Amino acid sequence: MGKGKIETQTVADPQLLNPHDAILKVTRTAICGSDLHLFDGFIPTMEQGDIMGHEFMGIVEEVGPAVSNLKRGDRVVVPFTIACGSCLFCKKKLWSACDNTNPNAHLMEAAYGYSGSGLFGYSHMMGGYAGGQAQYVRVPFANVGPLKIESNLPDEKVLFLSDIFPTGYMAAENAQIHEGDTVAVWGAGPVGLFAAASAFMLGAARVIVIDRVPERLQLARTLGAITVDYSEEDVSVLTALKDLTGGIGPDACIDAVGLEAHMGDLQDLYDTVKVALMLETDRAGVLRQAIQAVRKGGTLSIPGVYGGLLDKVPFGAAFGKGVTMKMGQTNMHNYMQPLLERIEKGQIDPSFLISHHITLDEAPKMYEIWRDKKDKVTKIVIDPWAEKAA
Repeated sequence: MGKGKIETQTVADPQLLNPHDAILKVTRTAICGSDLHLFDGFIPTMEQGDIMGHEFMGIVEEVGPAVSNLKRGDRVVVPFTIACGSCLFCKKKLWSACDNTNPNAHLMEAAYGYSGSGLFGYSHMMGGYAGGQAQYVRVPFANVGPLKIESNLPDEKVLFLSDIFPTGYMAAENAQIHEGDTVAVWGAGPVGLFAAASAFMLGAARVIVIDRVPERLQLARTLGAITVDYSEEDVSVLTALKDLTGGIGPDACIDAVGLEAHMGDLQDLYDTVKVALMLETDRAGVLRQAIQAVRKGGTLSIPGVYGGLLDKVPFGAAFGKGVTMKMGQTNMHNYMQPLLERIEKGQIDPSFLISHHITLDEAPKMYEIWRDKKDKVTKIVIDPWAEKAA
């Protein structure tokens, strides 16, 4: 309903608009860290009445006549990116670059040169699709995206296949980790934690996680990571990383924070002022730090969302050290089935980071709690059918 304002309302149920659509009865959904970029007004083209949410799963209620792989009653997880399955980029398995699923591609092209795929609940320049923080949602191209869950695993163990687990895994994959590497991850939010867990899966010997929130750092330690609390007065992240790597620097660095970085230093003040004056759009403190920290010839992976224009990025350092950078929206369809198999084999239980189970009526308040890092929040899951507490 505007910057910093979310409301729970009763609206019309979604309808089939295309033969390839499905209607899903949402059984679980979640508030994502990148939803806060919408809440805080950093992503343009949101409109009053837009339905948020891109992490959701549920039961198929209805399918269009062209949907042959799903039927009423199927239990599915839906990827946050919407892909057609037939364009050049889908055929290259670059699903998040789909050419056919953003009806407002011209808005993205004006800002970025080209448009990526449509996204659920993530602004009109990314398609204007209603999100899944609701009891029902329309799923376009349902013959391509949803993953059937045919085991009896609880929703909480598979819900995060909709975004943050594949996003963290792709971040680790993009980091080009070799057996025995040291990997540094900025941000112990959900994506950062899954990136850390995935880095170990891919052979990292050590993972160093940088954050300031005690409960997040504790979760990182439960994964086996070394932690650095940058809020401590005598802690310099760059010095700590040098000390932990014999002066060489991490083999790979992962920026799992993105455009709303909090650094607590002079550059943080600089970015805050520049954003307020609309002289830049994103606070790039973590990106700067990661470029400076990574070893010569290392890799920088960026799953953290950036929305626009950055200032004073030390690109000369990246060039001088021969750094490889990989980034972008997650190509979800490549990862959902393989990661489901890891869950089924007991290699990971993604529900470890859930701190809050709430109702839809409680969601507006929880957006504020999530943004302000209160109440020891690490991940919020919504049951759309749970009744409001008395």
